[in-house]
Amino acid sequence: MTDKNTSPLVKPAKSGLLSVLFDNKVIVLFIILCTACTLIADTSVSYIAAEVFTRFGRNTCLVLALIVPCLAGLGMNFGIVVGAIAAQIAIFWIVHWGFTGIEGFLLCVLMCTPLAIFFGWLLGKLYNNTKGAEMVAGLVLAFFADGVYRLFVLYIIGGVIPYDDPNLLPRGFGLRNAFDLTGNIKYALDDVSFLVTLRLLFIVTILGELINLIYQKKTKGKFDQRASLVKIIGAAVLLAVSFLIGNLPIVQSVVGGTRLRLTDALCIGAVVAVIYLVAKLLIDRRAGREVNVKKTVLLCALCVAVYAATYINAIYQITQAVQLPALTYAIIVLFCMFNNWILGTKLGQEMRTVGQSRAVAVSAGVNVDKTRIIATCISTVLAAWGQLIFLQNLGTFNTVQQQSNVGLYAVAAILVGGANVQKATNKQAVIGVILFHTLFVVAPLAATEIVGDSAISEYIRMFISYGVITVSLAMHAWKSVKSRHSSGKPGKSDPEVAVIEAEAN
Repeated sequence: MTDKNTSPLVKPAKSGLLSVLFDNKVIVLFIILCTACTLIADTSVSYIAAEVFTRFGRNTCLVLALIVPCLAGLGMNFGIVVGAIAAQIAIFWIVHWGFTGIEGFLLCVLMCTPLAIFFGWLLGKLYNNTKGAEMVAGLVLAFFADGVYRLFVLYIIGGVIPYDDPNLLPRGFGLRNAFDLTGNIKYALDDVSFLVTLRLLFIVTILGELINLIYQKKTKGKFDQRASLVKIIGAAVLLAVSFLIGNLPIVQSVVGGTRLRLTDALCIGAVVAVIYLVAKLLIDRRAGREVNVKKTVLLCALCVAVYAATYINAIYQITQAVQLPALTYAIIVLFCMFNNWILGTKLGQEMRTVGQSRAVAVSAGVNVDKTRIIATCISTVLAAWGQLIFLQNLGTFNTVQQQSNVGLYAVAAILVGGANVQKATNKQAVIGVILFHTLFVVAPLAATEIVGDSAISEYIRMFISYGVITVSLAMHAWKSVKSRHSSGKPGKSDPEVAVIEAEAN
């Protein structure tokens, strides 16, 4: 007997495990592929883990640069190639001037940022004139920018613009094909110790909370200063403690080096997480807020279990083989925090509104074109910084081809994590980078075992990249069409909405 409140035309929603698997079908597919290729590849898991963690630190910031424009309705921003070009132009001058280490890296950041903003502004203008086809426009623009950049570095420098440096221009015009960044900015971030990274994070926390206090006071008048003051005092105390105990041999042996073993990182992470969870529980209880003791205990037990797993010999071998560049990973965390912060601001809310419906955004008084340009500029700047992080870790870069596949690989990675052209999160970016680059590592090894030819690896990588983008976009289009048909909504907007969108354009 049918319930009177249930329509027989409405299909029941999938429930339980099947629903989870269907919603995360792309992730599940890549987990299966990664597992199968790992089993076929004749190599150690420790090697694979070390490669994946290295690639994670190298590539994640570029992928995180895609989140803001995606939520602003621009889709997958293939145009981040122009941000990578801005970073590489800055590196040419740093090499020419002979700056080294962290100073050279920071100078690269200062030089490439205004250039990336300018490129982002031009890209945003293009997107505003190609509404509804931003991804195609970005892809075409990436090819065009790549061509202009190649003309610039292969002929214009030295051929048109005077540039006197025989080390960089061996023919008198056009830069040499490859740059070795050893002695310049190679490992400029990766060689910063975990202890110094902690101190920098404490300083950033203090400055950030002071800025927040000033901002809140100017915009809101009366507000609760207690939380910010507690964070400032806590960070200052921890900063002082780090200087007091920083020279102790035991501290230097664990966190004084340029790399942090994954075993030590899991131990430190577990201790910090437990302390944070317990402190938060006590503070919430004292403030009279609702607390969930059971959840806190379970999370603490999970932290302890994760660290305890490192005592298993097989896992111990893997965690000992992986060494993390502390500052690079800290910057990844800061990128994630920035994405969360910007989306929580008024500008971020306007971006979400524009992404959901330009018609609604216009009705709400949002300047659609300006918001889209700002989102594009943010993405381009983050991509420029991400390319700097990528190149300082790689240590060399191909003058002509290094920027070519930046947008392709970044888009493929975030799509693997479950993102689509309308929604992307930090979590999806992180998962996507891990799965995509795991397959990037193990697929060529597996293909070599099957075919017996190592030269096939590059074709495998390109097949994976283009295949991921094609399948993901096709699945998104299929899901959108299916959702529209199931809801009974027509494909075209009604006349009233069309008028508003015309005004927005």
